[in-house]
Amino acid sequence: MIILSKLADYGVIVATHLAAYPDRQVTAGAVAAATQLPQATVAKLLKAMAHAGLVAATRGASGGYRLAREATTISVAEVIAAIDGDIGLTQCSVHVDECSRTTYCPTRPHWAAINRAVGQALAAVSLDAMITPAVFAPRGLLLPAAPKADETRYSA
Repeated sequence: MIILSKLADYGVIVATHLAAYPDRQVTAGAVAAATQLPQATVAKLLKAMAHAGLVAATRGASGGYRLAREATTISVAEVIAAIDGDIGLTQCSVHVDECSRTTYCPTRPHWAAINRAVGQALAAVSLDAMITPAVFAPRGLLLPAAPKADETRYSA
């Protein structure tokens, strides 16, 4: 099972919340209340995302946080990387020096390719897509199928 860290998951929730309200500047407390996440965790996530340039922070009485760029230009991969660092499915795909098998492991090149594919998939999803309700729904669920030209609309 491949699982994101809890912090990365929460980071995507916080970033998605900010994306849903692009014209607002909100405090960490307001984001925590809206997302039902602990305020200390939200503050930590916002700080990490600000350090990565994804979130802009303003100090003062009317201060708060907002996305530093439009939600269409920030990917889920960027948010995850801001929280967890480089995206890697195996230890050797990110921390090459920490594995003693690197020089003779027959699966390492394959994991690297899989790692790139997952990274590209996450990079292809923007925060804007995360707030669009049916963006990932199967095509048949979005709209009812139109009747074919030769179908009768009324039954006798």
